[in-house]
Amino acid sequence: MPTAAGGYSVARGKGDPYSYQVGFGNYFASEALPNVLPIGQNNPQKVKYDLYTEGINGTPFTVPRAQNQHSWFYRIRPSVAHNGFVKADKQNPHLVAEFSLSSPNQHVSPTQHAWTPHSPPASEKVSFVHSLKTMLGNGGPMSSEGIAIHLYACNADMVQEAFVNSDGDFLIVPVHGRLDIQTEFGKMMVFPGEIAVVQRGLKWKVTLPDGKADGYIQEIFGSHYALPELGPLGASGLANIRDFEHPIAHFDIDQTPWNVTYKLGGQLFTCNQEHTPFDVVAWHGNYVPYKYDLDAFIAVGSISKDHSDPSIFTVLTAPSKTPGVALADFAIFKERWDVADGTFRPPYFHRNTASEVLGLIKGVYEGRSDGFTPGALSYETGFCPHGVSGEVFTAASEGELKPSKVQEGTLMVLFESSMMLAVTDYAINTDKRHDHEPSMWNSLDAKFMKYKDQISLKL
Repeated sequence: MPTAAGGYSVARGKGDPYSYQVGFGNYFASEALPNVLPIGQNNPQKVKYDLYTEGINGTPFTVPRAQNQHSWFYRIRPSVAHNGFVKADKQNPHLVAEFSLSSPNQHVSPTQHAWTPHSPPASEKVSFVHSLKTMLGNGGPMSSEGIAIHLYACNADMVQEAFVNSDGDFLIVPVHGRLDIQTEFGKMMVFPGEIAVVQRGLKWKVTLPDGKADGYIQEIFGSHYALPELGPLGASGLANIRDFEHPIAHFDIDQTPWNVTYKLGGQLFTCNQEHTPFDVVAWHGNYVPYKYDLDAFIAVGSISKDHSDPSIFTVLTAPSKTPGVALADFAIFKERWDVADGTFRPPYFHRNTASEVLGLIKGVYEGRSDGFTPGALSYETGFCPHGVSGEVFTAASEGELKPSKVQEGTLMVLFESSMMLAVTDYAINTDKRHDHEPSMWNSLDAKFMKYKDQISLKL
């Protein structure tokens, strides 16, 4: 059925066929048929058109009001109308949800690692769920805190199949190919250069308008994404609230067999039912999937001298159980002006307490070794030294300091965590892996030594 259009929805560019409600953390309401949403209560004795009321909670009932996330559905058939759960015959052997160094299949490494891009297989059809490959992670859903980094590379639509991630929230970053994501709340068309967040416990499916797609996923356990605090920036800047887009109600009338695949503890289970899961006629709440166009990000930086910390490029953050410490950050590096006077402008040589995972959506990025092209992945564990090549250092040290555009045509993403990350067996053993080539820093010789005679005279 067509979605309802209203003053609260807005159509965006890029040829997106869908409309959205805008905001972040808002309490939304949407109905695909007029006057379905009950007034003055959530659970009336009888809903219009004999619809069923169903609630979903993304946080415990008693968390403070500001953190409470939940939604109400008014649907044709409730989720309990199914034929039972069984373990899926087809598992995904490359999915991992629990991370521990006691596992012989998980590894740590002090060196930098990188992986060349993954592409959908040429010899078989693989849907989004079965294309997932877990690369890195920490913690897990059982402890209700942790993070996982996945890749996807798929070439088949999910047909009469829905997916529920019972483990965590997915932050999806397309690199190639659009994702047409249908959720219980409505539809989102997600383009390369945009991101989508689909929270834990929601039903959704992915179809591929371009026939195939690949990209990155950051999954978080036990937390939800939030906007970083702006502090002295004030009310606006970075990712602005009004640029986040949430679907509007859409429902299908389909009483034919469907399969719902659940990811629980990294294992797949199936649930067959005789009706579509996308039959929500109206809904209201604040536990709602959303998308965001990274082009809307308002970058800030130094306009005098020296560097601001790269945390100024954070789009979304997820809190850990330690106050003031992020479980996960998602940041971007994009085209922007650089005007700092008397300053070495590229990133300085650095050892970071956090784990850093870099991906590239488009363009090129200096400071990575070979193979860092769109769709590739690069990883540095905490305190692993990293920085630009000798050639870039020399050019930045000796070049003219005038206002210039940096990273033109480039969009790089950073998945950062305060946690140490384990590397999965798949990530260690795949032929896509290659270690960073440290020879890229060979030209960073001890230039100080050419002054040794001059210095010794003064000693």
